[in-house]
Amino acid sequence: MARVTVEDCIDKVDNRFELVLLAGHRARQISQGAPITVPRDNDKNPVVALREIADETLSPDDLKEDLIHSLQKHVEVDEPEADGEAIADQTGAAVAATADDTEENITFDRMTEEDLLAGIEGLVPPEKSDDY
Repeated sequence: MARVTVEDCIDKVDNRFELVLLAGHRARQISQGAPITVPRDNDKNPVVALREIADETLSPDDLKEDLIHSLQKHVEVDEPEADGEAIADQTGAAVAATADDTEENITFDRMTEEDLLAGIEGLVPPEKSDDY
């Protein structure tokens, strides 16, 4: 069987760089266990990926969308926006509740300057070793 070359796939994907990105992404998917859509014929994953693109068993647009999705670190979710007045009411109530809660629940440990100095004087410097 003849090997797949870039010329076999370039009419499916216009840009050679994009073709390499898509084929590489698909080859990684195959190595992670994704099912292949063409016979393997003892080919390695990058060749199988190129053959899938050349035979149009996978859509380049779907591969591109999947590649973009795999590279995203943060996915924004579109949520419906509330009315301006409702947001202002919710924000004002939340701020008032937060201010009341923080005043009651916050306690700090206090240390005098003498206690701090005594603690610092009690520290022992690390032993020097020949490793450094």
